Amino acid sequence: MKIIAVIPARYEASRFPAKLMQMLGEKTVITTTYQNVVETGLFDEVFVATDSEIIFDEIVQNGGKAVMTGQHETGSDRIAEAVQNIDCDIVINVQGDEPFLKLEPLQQLIEVFNNDDNQEISLASLKIKLTEKEEIENPNNVKVITDNNGFALYFSRSVIPFHREISYHVDYFKHIGVYAFRKHALIQFSKLEMKPLEISEKIECIRYLEYGMKIKLIETNFIGVGIDTPEDLEKARKLI
Repeated sequence: MKIIAVIPARYEASRFPAKLMQMLGEKTVITTTYQNVVETGLFDEVFVATDSEIIFDEIVQNGGKAVMTGQHETGSDRIAEAVQNIDCDIVINVQGDEPFLKLEPLQQLIEVFNNDDNQEISLASLKIKLTEKEEIENPNNVKVITDNNGFALYFSRSVIPFHREISYHVDYFKHIGVYAFRKHALIQFSKLEMKPLEISEKIECIRYLEYGMKIKLIETNFIGVGIDTPEDLEKARKLI
């Protein structure tokens, strides 16, 4: 299989505009993410997909590869446009605001497709256990519930499952926005109309579920720093 990574990158993020061009040490957030993905050595090629000339120039001037796209509602739609004419089998979507992603979870996602002999899985992604009440209730944390085989049942910004039976312990999981797609499933996804659940929750993975596609979730212990707010940026700078 030919495996590539694509990093969707918007300049005008709604919660933190221009966050990808903020400095982390001596590099911008987007350049840090790009170079960290390249350094994993897992991919035949790595691209940034963006509708911003500022971000495009930032990547190219630092020796990277970038693709200009139109404007899109979701990162997956942006990636689908970017890979239309790129020869590949598996596309890994790494979020531009997750600069500290490590090797192991990316390897785990690739392994899902190596073991999928019947090619039933359209998409693989990551989840991590949540233990703090504040984190569980935070709508910025997308929660996911899965069946016994690790396939997604639903994603939500609400608390799922609802813990009605308090005498019974239940685990909560946060969805980490790193995706591995089969290219043909990604292209199909981009042609499908948004349905009410995706529109309501603003979670693009729900589109796959609404059209009956299979999403495999892999549990990870990786704790990164997703940069959604100026406070997150300060955490990332301390980590640097």
